[in-house]
Amino acid sequence: MTDQLRMYTIKPGVKDEFVECWRSAVVPLRRRFGFEVVGSWTVDDSDDFVWIIRHDGEWDAADAAYYGSPERKAMEPDPVSFLAKIDTRLMTPISPD
Repeated sequence: MTDQLRMYTIKPGVKDEFVECWRSAVVPLRRRFGFEVVGSWTVDDSDDFVWIIRHDGEWDAADAAYYGSPERKAMEPDPVSFLAKIDTRLMTPISPD
């Protein structure tokens, strides 16, 4: 199982539009490619959006299939058009004990 932290800075004034696009297009398509949305957050008093996704299979292959899919290429508007900055990090779980 692999988790990825995805941190975005949304362009000023379009946070609501981005969140709607993310909910209606990105999340359903990610799920069709076997990803689970672990959680998602907006950051108070900022244009930041953070989410964590998980995949139980081969991460690189699943991610490439998602981005290479006709459905992702056809997303209108393109979710990336709302973003000023993207930072993604694969994560390894550790036990708190």
